[in-house]
Amino acid sequence: WGTFATWVTSTENRLYIGWFGCLMIPTLLTAASCYIIAFIAAPPVDIDGIREPVAGSLLYGNNIISGAVIPSSNAIGIHFYPMWEAASVEEWLYNGGPYQLIVFHFLIGVACWMGREWELSYRLGMRPWIFVAFSAPVAAASAVFLIYPIGQGSFSDGMPLGISGTFNFMIVFQAEHNILMHPFHMAGVAGVFGGSLFSAMHGSLVTSSLIRETSEVESVNYGYKFGQEEETYNIVAAHGYFGRLIFQYASFNNSRALHFFLALWPVVAIWLTALGVSTMAFNLNGFNFNQSVVD
Repeated sequence: WGTFATWVTSTENRLYIGWFGCLMIPTLLTAASCYIIAFIAAPPVDIDGIREPVAGSLLYGNNIISGAVIPSSNAIGIHFYPMWEAASVEEWLYNGGPYQLIVFHFLIGVACWMGREWELSYRLGMRPWIFVAFSAPVAAASAVFLIYPIGQGSFSDGMPLGISGTFNFMIVFQAEHNILMHPFHMAGVAGVFGGSLFSAMHGSLVTSSLIRETSEVESVNYGYKFGQEEETYNIVAAHGYFGRLIFQYASFNNSRALHFFLALWPVVAIWLTALGVSTMAFNLNGFNFNQSVVD
């Protein structure tokens, strides 16, 4: 056992496993395997519980855009529906059992991925904020695959596992909850658009203020050697440019504060979006001013 524990927690392995990895690897492999098989070959699913099966797999006439793993039947509701609860595999497939199998294994898997990020940081003596950042997409996935179906009373209301299914989920969500008028969704939009702007601005500023180490006929990338101690760009020049482009205090003069901000902005916004979806799950919806209109 001691040898096994040492191997599992060793940072010398090419890919770190860790104790969280012992649960992450089988759950994500299970989810991925079932997803691939279901996306290709699953028979139609009675998603609405009204004996009108909806086909989502490639072998039943879909393409990459229209294909999806269809959520489990409204007749099942939020009951746990593993294969052994069905009378037959055919019944389990008809009622959308693979959706629950994939979603539950996936959520456990990504939660363990998050734990594994913390664990590896801990083993390497790093600060623990990488796993905090990843908690935002974990919260978002949990909101649409678990919290929302629970609030609405059925996994048939969960997000389908496909491209067109995702768009359909978004349109129905807007129709039923007015999500575009929810302040937390607005925060999410600000987070994604703002994060894109800040990422582009930071990348272009750094790339434009690189310290020249190469000739005109070489790639500037050769001017950096992995592990070098000296800075590869002139942060003072970048600060001087941006501080004059807008105004002095709009530009960070501290690299640590800057990178903390770049992480914080989108993470907090996606936290808020996940929280918004989780409140709309229980029908606390976006603003409407219907009662405010005076004829």
